[in-house]
Amino acid sequence: MATVVPNMIGASPVFTRVLETIKCLARFDAPVLLTGETGTGKELAARAIHYLSARAASPFVPVNCGALPDTLIESELFGHERGAFTDARQSRIGLVEAARGGTLFLDEVDSLPMRAQAALLRFLQDQTFRPLGASDEVSGDVRIVAAASPRMPEMVAHGSFRADLAFRLDVLAVEMPPLRERTGDAHLLAAHFAERHAARYNMKVRAFDADSLVWLDTHHWPGNVRELDNLVHRQTLLGQDAELRLAPEKWHARSERPTSGPVLFNDARHEAMSAWERQYLSHLLRETGGNVTRAAQLAGKERRALGKLLKKHGIDRDFFGTA
Repeated sequence: MATVVPNMIGASPVFTRVLETIKCLARFDAPVLLTGETGTGKELAARAIHYLSARAASPFVPVNCGALPDTLIESELFGHERGAFTDARQSRIGLVEAARGGTLFLDEVDSLPMRAQAALLRFLQDQTFRPLGASDEVSGDVRIVAAASPRMPEMVAHGSFRADLAFRLDVLAVEMPPLRERTGDAHLLAAHFAERHAARYNMKVRAFDADSLVWLDTHHWPGNVRELDNLVHRQTLLGQDAELRLAPEKWHARSERPTSGPVLFNDARHEAMSAWERQYLSHLLRETGGNVTRAAQLAGKERRALGKLLKKHGIDRDFFGTA
């Protein structure tokens, strides 16, 4: 039986395992750390954990830690009393209090400065906090779900993120897989986004053309699900064809050839080999963080020859890192 988690779409084995983990973690009232690349759906996972939990009737409060000014982070999280600082003309509750009984989602928690990390650690230890300017501590009642980039272990190793805080957050963990590893899910997501955006603008739902369906499986999706959603959104509004075209124009050049009759063996073999080459090259660059020299070494090819293959398939190494 398929695993169903509200608003999370996918049927690939790797994503199904994530959904099962989310349903399991929702039962336990402990901190959760979500990791994964940008655009993989970490906030959706956090919302799912909240709404499948015993705290579902209480608030879900998201905050992007990277968007908070360093000087205001503690005030935003824990509130302040009137006169606590120059512009504090009245008392104000913080996000921890606003999420009382529910879940506080700390997105980009790895962007917190050291002082805020220390304050968050104190709160996680005993669920008490002191608003800025207050003399008494306040008891909190909130579940913390945090999201971090894959670079968090490196930050801990370099000392830019506290190891003790990382341990406190990483009681329960979920790693959100990139879209390129979710075989077949790009098709399900694209169809969902096409229906959603068509309904939003009162437009007719259009099917995807054949080239785009192939391209969905071969594109490496550096922006993951968010990239796919934005692409379908844009093409829904601006596409002028009877079908939705997502693939680059070079893919559609093949559609100009006659389509009557079966595809010739050599043509089919060429297209299959091209698709395999794209997948293989993308895998190499993911493994090496975009380092073409290292990728060539792993492939047993000269760097120049590998560079020609990358150019042939329009694969940009910058999507995978710097080299």
